[in-house]
Amino acid sequence: MAQPAPRVESVLAGRDNIIWMIATGPTTFAAVDPGEADPVSDFLTTRQATLSHLLITHHHGDHIGGIDTLRQRHGGQVVGARADAGRLPRLTVAVNDGDRLPLDDTLTAEVLAVPGHTLGHVAYRVGDALFSGDTLFGFGCGRLFEGSPAQMWSSLSRLRTLPDATRLFAGHEYTLANLDFVCALEPERTELYTLRQEFIAITDAGGLTLPHPLAMEKRFNPFLRADDPALASSLGWTGTDPVTLFAMVRERRNRF
Repeated sequence: MAQPAPRVESVLAGRDNIIWMIATGPTTFAAVDPGEADPVSDFLTTRQATLSHLLITHHHGDHIGGIDTLRQRHGGQVVGARADAGRLPRLTVAVNDGDRLPLDDTLTAEVLAVPGHTLGHVAYRVGDALFSGDTLFGFGCGRLFEGSPAQMWSSLSRLRTLPDATRLFAGHEYTLANLDFVCALEPERTELYTLRQEFIAITDAGGLTLPHPLAMEKRFNPFLRADDPALASSLGWTGTDPVTLFAMVRERRNRF
């Protein structure tokens, strides 16, 4: 039986981090990548709620910085990749690729290993929601700090197989910056400019561009389209290896 769509709220931290709060009960939440403690504590206090889980996608400080304090203040199970446990805060539950972690009576988090940004990076799929950390962003992907282009392309290809209606919850609000790059990369795709104006209106009103459906990413995100002949043609590339094209686009983004 299909899981219900989880109720998810956002907590902002740092310059552009988004801590996603998944409702795991009427007054309980799981926090995804809480890089800061105080915004999460404020969220819980306002709602008279408690913390059930702290879900970690990877070891970078802006994603784990608040965990030890939140554990002391609110409890909750700390969940992260067994393969990366040496670089994470002390884990209550160490997970492997393919594990399914119950969050409450109806919600289960499926663990997806997605190395590339870091070698131990995982994503969590909860119902129709994908919590992708720094692997997949709105119209972009994470830098390759540890993994290879082949690893990242494999990870993104795996995420691309998820249903079109999957809602993308990335770890940062990078959509507009990434869209600027995509518009420069494929300037002939006029629908990109329409999307950009729509997202600008959302952010000008104080909203977030996320979540949005994975179908949009499959259609427009060049890092999910390294095997698309239309992208290769647009860039004047005549090769056939998607990993090579992915690496070329990633390098262009690094310099953009």
